[in-house]
Amino acid sequence: MIALLVARWHEFSDLRTLADVRIERGSDRRQLTGVLLLKAPVSIRFEGLSPFGQPLLLMAIHEGQLTAYNVASHEAVVGPATAETAARLLSLPVEPEDLIGALAGRAVPPKDLRVAQILPADAQGPSVELIGALHRQRVWMDFATGIVHQIEITGGRLEAKVTYHRGLDGSLAGFDLWAAQGNVIGSVRYRNPVVGAGIDDERFRLTIPAGASIERLR
Repeated sequence: MIALLVARWHEFSDLRTLADVRIERGSDRRQLTGVLLLKAPVSIRFEGLSPFGQPLLLMAIHEGQLTAYNVASHEAVVGPATAETAARLLSLPVEPEDLIGALAGRAVPPKDLRVAQILPADAQGPSVELIGALHRQRVWMDFATGIVHQIEITGGRLEAKVTYHRGLDGSLAGFDLWAAQGNVIGSVRYRNPVVGAGIDDERFRLTIPAGASIERLR
């Protein structure tokens, strides 16, 4: 099963799609539509759009750096792309590779994998448990195709569950998110996703406009 998960992850190249995003953090509720670009191994770009199609919020992870820019406030945040910076900006302490895997509907086995075992099927179906030095993953998947239906990650500061929505052919249509003991919940729905068409690296380089107020994370 591990070899199948790894093969599924390595076969992913890129994805671009419109994404309808809804996030709730306690009493804070936000909803927006944007353009999502993913490219293996660790490049992400999201552009949140106004109802008129103008960019409102830009976020990119590329070449080890995380950059976010709020158009309305003319403020930016820049820092290393790590679990710590992801926790501060996204309320999710995940490494970039795990984040792109989750957004792409793929499970990324821990690099420091110590234990792997198949668990008895439950209401969600068959699953495999992967235990690393910091985190435990439980991955519900089709053992024949490697298509992932749900991922649950626990350990350290991270506790999250991602449940995928797929078409009859297994194509990814979006996912539901539960994290931080229910303090962060949300949903993402993909519209007209295109997989494997190729995306130029330049699309992931986010240049902050001159004069913007910049907060630098360490």
